[in-house]
Amino acid sequence: MRIKRIISLGMLLAVLPMLSGCWYVVAGGAGAYGGYKMKEKGYTLQNPIAKEKRSTQSSK
Repeated sequence: MRIKRIISLGMLLAVLPMLSGCWYVVAGGAGAYGGYKMKEKGYTLQNPIAKEKRSTQSSK
């Protein structure tokens, strides 16, 4: 029983570093999707974040 536990722990420690890079991809994808959805609703990234104002007259 002790050998199985040691092997399980060793496999977990071997796999864990390989998964750490995946979290960056997941976080980047979530941020991109959130930005895309906010852009659809009219928000832009400014300082501060504000909703785009639609002009009634076109400026030339």
